[in-house]
Amino acid sequence: MSDTHAQSVAFVRESAIPQQPAPASAVGPVKWLRENLFATVPNAVLTIFSLYVLYFVLSSTLPWILNGVWDANSLAECREILQGTSGACFAVLTERWPQLIFGFKYPSTEYWRPALAFAFMLLAIAPVLFFDLPRKLLVFTILFPFVAYWLIWGGTIWISIFAMAGFAAAYVVYSRLVGQNFALGFFGGVAAAVIVWIIASYVVPAIAPEQPLLEAVPSRDLGGYMLNMMLGITCVSLSIPLGIALALGRQSSMPLIKWICVVFIEFVRGVPLITLLFVASVMLAYFFPPEQTVDLFLRVVIMITMFSAAYIAEVIRGGLAALPKGQYEAADSLGLDYAQAMRLIILPQALKISIPGIVNVAVGLFKDTTLVSVISMFDIIGMIRGPILASTDWNGVYWELLGFACLVFFVVCYSISQYSQWLERRLATDHR
Repeated sequence: MSDTHAQSVAFVRESAIPQQPAPASAVGPVKWLRENLFATVPNAVLTIFSLYVLYFVLSSTLPWILNGVWDANSLAECREILQGTSGACFAVLTERWPQLIFGFKYPSTEYWRPALAFAFMLLAIAPVLFFDLPRKLLVFTILFPFVAYWLIWGGTIWISIFAMAGFAAAYVVYSRLVGQNFALGFFGGVAAAVIVWIIASYVVPAIAPEQPLLEAVPSRDLGGYMLNMMLGITCVSLSIPLGIALALGRQSSMPLIKWICVVFIEFVRGVPLITLLFVASVMLAYFFPPEQTVDLFLRVVIMITMFSAAYIAEVIRGGLAALPKGQYEAADSLGLDYAQAMRLIILPQALKISIPGIVNVAVGLFKDTTLVSVISMFDIIGMIRGPILASTDWNGVYWELLGFACLVFFVVCYSISQYSQWLERRLATDHR
């Protein structure tokens, strides 16, 4: 009787069964391949075709790259070393490295100056890009444009001092007028800065020392990738605030300011950049006083900045239009004036929405700096097409030089793109 009763009691396990590993097809690389590359028959066909194309490209280019020659004085010497085998002549990069970076006229003894300015730039943009850093570092950001100008161009330091005074005057005028209208304050500040700079053009020659601390380098002597970086950084930095002013001016209640901004934006967006560069090279000097010689670099900066500012203005206008009307009403209910509402409520949200568009314009602007080669400015493309390929030593080397130009532009543009994606995630733009 006791045995029958014992057999009728259900068995209860007191310990858990050891966890078994998942099937090999459900974890690890196999799972990733099944879900991403071979999920369906069309995906599998495209994957195989893509792998074939990748193999074809790498099988042709990798031997050429790995068999490259880095130490030679001419293309003929590279061919002698290769002895008929396939290989790149990377020696042109090592031999012409200073020209590709600094141009062929910048004094070789002064290369440390733009290198120091570049290092200073990394320190100056850090508190702007990564806003968790101490705000005290913004002092370097404010001083950077004036210090970098003096380092790269040299000459008297009074030019940088008066330029700083011009921006200080612009800020004072802007702060006084911005309460009435943002666009009015912005353009009033620009006018104040221009007046100070005109005064400086007459004062600086009288007080400048005969032998400045740094050797003066004309803008015509700037070149290489340094010129592309200078144009890109300067024009992006200037076009963003100008684009904001144009976007707000287009929505202004003052008809004169509104229509000036509308005509400017529509006209500039309807003209190719290369046409504006030719205008900067040939015609823009006629708009300045006859006794003033306007530097070509400055003229190009003005035109590229105007061009990119018009596109940024439309991007920001789209961000402003995307904000609900309640945001403007909320600012009014708090008793904020126009400048406070824009600075504290409207613009922060509009700029967050506009980040992808602004980055797209900035990347395009940086790549478009290569167009200055058509007006005889020797940027990195101008150096390749001009002095380097024109020399008898390296005539015929194309892929190595142009590939290097592609690489350096890709590094900068990809970094900008990745930073913008990080900034979007940080600001949570999709959770407004």
